[in-house]
Amino acid sequence: MTYIYILGKLLFGGYFLKGGYGHFKNADMLAGYAKSKGVPSAKIAVLVSGGVMILGGLGVIFGPYTQLATLLLLVFMLPVTLMMHAYWKITDPAQRMGDEINFYKNVAIIGALLMLFCLTSLL
Repeated sequence: MTYIYILGKLLFGGYFLKGGYGHFKNADMLAGYAKSKGVPSAKIAVLVSGGVMILGGLGVIFGPYTQLATLLLLVFMLPVTLMMHAYWKITDPAQRMGDEINFYKNVAIIGALLMLFCLTSLL
């Protein structure tokens, strides 16, 4: 069971590491997208969120601060989900569908973060 838990931490934390790296690699493009969603100081927000994702991903993978990392990622995921993927505000069907998919993907990730937070408090 321990190996499965470690594999899960690697996969889950790796998701955030890859996303954080992408924020730095594609900062200009993502800043344009963030600006279109009404994010103030979009480029700075993209870079800060990339750093949060990297720190959170490393914390999930390496611990012993997994709980702190999950809280950091929750603080990031909640507003991002509501602001960046507000599909209910979109009239274009294709764009609406993409944001709806991303919204519910993020809701599932938030659920996993909440479970990981609780699980690590029991260990």
